[in-house]
Amino acid sequence: MYSKYKQLKAKLKEKYNSLSILDRYILKQLGDVFILGVIIFTSIIFASETFTQLIKQISLYGIPFHIAIMMIVLNLPQVFVLTIPISTLFATVMTVNDLSLKSEITIFKACGISIERVARPIFCFAIVMTFVSFFINEFIVPVASVQSKSLAIYSLEQKHIPENKMNFTIKDIDKDGKLKRLFYAQWCKDKTLNNVTVVDISNPKNIQIVQAKKGTTSDYGWKFDNGVIYTISKNGKVFNTSLFEESNVSFGIGDVNEMVKETTNEFNFFKLMKHIKKQKAHLEKKIRLEYEINLFDKLALPLTTFALAVIGVPLAITPPRVRYNRGFLFSILIIFVYYVIRALSLNLGATGTIPPILAAWLPVITIMIVGSYLFYKKAYKI
Repeated sequence: MYSKYKQLKAKLKEKYNSLSILDRYILKQLGDVFILGVIIFTSIIFASETFTQLIKQISLYGIPFHIAIMMIVLNLPQVFVLTIPISTLFATVMTVNDLSLKSEITIFKACGISIERVARPIFCFAIVMTFVSFFINEFIVPVASVQSKSLAIYSLEQKHIPENKMNFTIKDIDKDGKLKRLFYAQWCKDKTLNNVTVVDISNPKNIQIVQAKKGTTSDYGWKFDNGVIYTISKNGKVFNTSLFEESNVSFGIGDVNEMVKETTNEFNFFKLMKHIKKQKAHLEKKIRLEYEINLFDKLALPLTTFALAVIGVPLAITPPRVRYNRGFLFSILIIFVYYVIRALSLNLGATGTIPPILAAWLPVITIMIVGSYLFYKKAYKI
């Protein structure tokens, strides 16, 4: 494995050294600013959204801190899919604006090097980042999302097991604060409940009492072995008595369903397409539209990287009289305009005003058309 890594590294280094001096000069500046942009924008998104989610999980659901941190790490690939386009734009605008302020673009023109030639390594970099974003979104985000969901289920199940305690009770409460089930266990050892009794009053018509020798957790709730179930009416009459070797009770799973609902992040493009076709007849119109928009967005979002680079190059070329760096301001302005268009488009798609495919692709098409027009004017007209 290490030898393959060394071979790949050697090939990439050889490819890089084969580039022209101009390409290497521009790519080095792009790479430095891009890494800085990823750090900055990932930190912003983490602080505004992910950190809030972390606090909610710890306080509301009782998720242990170390598991919540692991879930945050597993959610980072999803954040990278959002920050790669923004960071590519940031790197493009800052690099081109810096070249313009130092009069290097003017020198390039005097030497017969066109703006199109200067922009070529930038566009190549944006294309590579587009494929990187697509790869992360298709192959890493679904796996990480499923693992994060599994951690949430595991922690919510395990928090109900009081290890090494004797003669204890546990209450299962619904959203309205009413008691659904009452659990009693004689003792707990190695995550196994011994001599368990469960009183289930969630059904308004009758009461169920479960008695079992042992109980453990599973992916679908609590599993009881070698027990008996008594079904009793509200007036105390026994309806039915049944023995069982194994039985499952979904204690605590209500919290899981509320916290870790199924999302499109758990699927890649083709699996989500199959999921929509399979569930189309059973999905509500609102949810179906949301799924279809997210399906097309899995292709549109990575291509935003290239579209933002196209519009970033012409806007970053500073007129000769301007002697201050406008790169950061232009980056913020373009990002703001893009997300306004994106929010408007997604909302129109969610209400069915425009087709889902147009809702996902409209921001990319708009930025691409405007960027191509401005680049044509800068590179070939002026």
